[in-house]
Amino acid sequence: MSTLTSVSTASPVTQTLTRPPRSLWRDAGQRLLSNRLAQLGMVIVVFFTFMALFVPIFFPYNPRVDSDLIAQLKPPSLEHPMGTDEQGRDVMRRIAHGAQASLGVGVGAVLIAVLIGTTIGLISGYVGRSLDLGLMFAMDVLLSFPGLLLAIAVVALIGPGLRNSLLAISIVSIPIYARIARATVLSLKQQEYVTAAHAVGAKGGRILFRHIFPNSLSPILVTATLGIAAAILETAALGFLGLGQQPPFPEWGAMLADSVKYLTSGAWWVLLFPGLMIMLTVLGFNLLGDGLRDALDPRLRSG
Repeated sequence: MSTLTSVSTASPVTQTLTRPPRSLWRDAGQRLLSNRLAQLGMVIVVFFTFMALFVPIFFPYNPRVDSDLIAQLKPPSLEHPMGTDEQGRDVMRRIAHGAQASLGVGVGAVLIAVLIGTTIGLISGYVGRSLDLGLMFAMDVLLSFPGLLLAIAVVALIGPGLRNSLLAISIVSIPIYARIARATVLSLKQQEYVTAAHAVGAKGGRILFRHIFPNSLSPILVTATLGIAAAILETAALGFLGLGQQPPFPEWGAMLADSVKYLTSGAWWVLLFPGLMIMLTVLGFNLLGDGLRDALDPRLRSG
């Protein structure tokens, strides 16, 4: 009886040794989903993403004909839950449709910046020498300018508009991801698996994009998630200055600019709700980015 018991029962040490190790991404995903603040951030991000993607499809809106001067500056009511603006337009409807412009520019600008900046950083860090010096000098020149001022200068140069705002914000963000990718490559290319790849005759491009790039994704993903929040703020700032989405099409920053002059007259709702949407969106991406940073921290990984 004792013999059967000893055979069927494995010690905790044996179970630990025989258990297959969990992957980094699976382990990080479990920690991310167990983070309450990250969960809140994901809910906010999913809500506004759903709004930006599906509201324009299921509830079409033509801002050129949406005007009712009889109903201008009406406070929140059952008919207009967020009130109306100076032209009698429903604030809630314009906010829902403005999410596509605000989130679209923020996410699109970060995607472009990540693609270009990461490529520059990977090549610069891996090749080194004069190429590294020249590329990083160009990135340092861009970083020497305040981001928002540089974006304003680019938009002022090429003209206002939503696409030009996206281009300006992406140009401003490229050096950030180039620097992060370069620093990661410099630390990874000295690792044993890279040396082994060189020893078996693997070419530089294969080593860079097959072995080094996948291991450099963690800091880039975290920075990109947090960067979307900054890009949304920059989009709103350009819209507030009249350099972003042009009227009559809705955009949160432009809605803020149009409503400031009515604040002293008691029409608080035309300023409150667009500003609240910007704050909640930025908060959601910041919470998600912080949770992703904690989840991908190797020091917190369980064995």
